[in-house]
Amino acid sequence: MPTPAGLRGALTFERQGARMGADRVALLAAVGRTGSISAAAREIGLSYKAAWDGVNAMNNLFANPLVVAAPGGRSGGGARLTPAGERVIAAFGALQEGLERVAATLETQIDLDPGDFVRSMMMKTSARNTYRCTVTAVTKSPVSAEVQMDIGGGQTLAAVITGHSADEMGLAPGTEVFALVKSSFVILAKGREDGKMSVRNRLVGTVTARTDGPVNSEVVMDLGGSKTLAATITRESAEALDIQPGDTATALVKSSHVILALA
Repeated sequence: MPTPAGLRGALTFERQGARMGADRVALLAAVGRTGSISAAAREIGLSYKAAWDGVNAMNNLFANPLVVAAPGGRSGGGARLTPAGERVIAAFGALQEGLERVAATLETQIDLDPGDFVRSMMMKTSARNTYRCTVTAVTKSPVSAEVQMDIGGGQTLAAVITGHSADEMGLAPGTEVFALVKSSFVILAKGREDGKMSVRNRLVGTVTARTDGPVNSEVVMDLGGSKTLAATITRESAEALDIQPGDTATALVKSSHVILALA
C-alpha cells in the first residue's frame, strides 16, 4: 500500500529494449477473463491496436508465448492465456505484494527521490522489434564478430557487432540475448524473396495488419511461433507492393542493423 508520504512500490521488469509492468499484466489478466483481445482492450481502456501491440511484444520477449490468439478484427477472434501466461500473472502478483511491503518502510530507511526511482525504472528503447534469442554460433575476426541466433518459430537472425563487444558480452553458443531491430530498418518484399542480394537476414511470414498514415505505413507480420515483426515503410511503397493482410512477405534486415543486448 502507499506509504504516508505517497511512495508506492511499482514492479517493472526491465531489460534493455524490453519492459513489462502492471499495465501489461492487467492486459494479460483481461484476456484471460474475456477470451478476446478486443474485449480486453475495451475493459482496460486501450485501443485495439495498442492491445495487439502489447500482446505481440510480450510474446516476443518470453521464451514461450503468453497468449495464443486468432485475429478476427475488432469484433471477432478468440484469445486464451497459455500456462506460461497464467504463471506470469501469478508470479507478478506475488512479487508486487512483497514490493508493497518493502515500499511501506523504504522512506524511513533511506533518502530516496521517488522521481529518480521512477525514471530509472521506465527507461525504454525506440526499437520496435525485440526478440529473446539463443546464440547458435559466433564467428570472430580481428575486428568484428558475426552472431547467429535462433529466435523461435523456425526463424533465425544474424548480427554483426565489434569483436570487442562480443568479448565483453561473453557471447557463445547457448547464450541468451535480446535482438533489437528498428522497424524503419526493415525492408519488405512481397512473397518469398529468394533472389541474390547482400541482405543477411530474410524473415518470411504472413502479413497480419497494415496501418496507413499520411506518409508512412506500418506492416505487421506473423513469423510463426507467436513471434511478430513490424516494418515501417513509405505509404507509396506499401501501395506499390499492394501488400495486404494474408499476403506472404519477406522482411529483409541487414546484419549490421541488429542490436544485441544481454538477457
